Amino acid sequence: MHHTGGPGWRITVDASAPLMIALYLRDASGLIGAGMPSISAIHPPIKAVEPHQLTSQVGGMESLRFEWEQWWAQLLGVFPGRPPQLTAPDFQEFAGHPALQRVVQAHFGAALDWTRQQLAQYELMAAQRETMGDLKILAQLVQDRELELGRNARDFNLSILELPIAEQRAWFLEPNRIVMSQHLLDDPEVFRSYVQPVVEMLV
Repeated sequence: MHHTGGPGWRITVDASAPLMIALYLRDASGLIGAGMPSISAIHPPIKAVEPHQLTSQVGGMESLRFEWEQWWAQLLGVFPGRPPQLTAPDFQEFAGHPALQRVVQAHFGAALDWTRQQLAQYELMAAQRETMGDLKILAQLVQDRELELGRNARDFNLSILELPIAEQRAWFLEPNRIVMSQHLLDDPEVFRSYVQPVVEMLV
């Protein structure tokens, strides 16, 4: 986790294991384009497994998509209610979402292994960024806006969640969250094109 801040404002950059697990389960089930926002496929990609046998008795793919999208919205904090905890092996928290429960039961072990691998790689990348000063761009964006406005930044918190996804882009979630590719920072100009408008709005 990285923190950048000044008087009254704070920007946090971190990975999110729950979102990684959810995206793995989405891609493993072939739920292309599910969720709002519709986040890109995970990277490295995984092979989808036809979930028909798992879900045919509990509403099929239509129910699975609906239940996954509701869970995704809870994880992003844009849907009422707290996201359920994941407690193996039965995942009783998903009893009201039987199609999703069966998919979680079938794929949770693989999803957890994949997520742990990605988090380990993220920690290495984050440490390298700290050494190289790559995240100084965040404070610079705030300072540039302060100079433009001729005043200090308003009080704000901005949370940036980085994910191992194929597409280098970001999604803004009102009021103060950004979900983005963990490699977006590799291209400062593209990173700036997504993040600067949000910082300018908050400052």
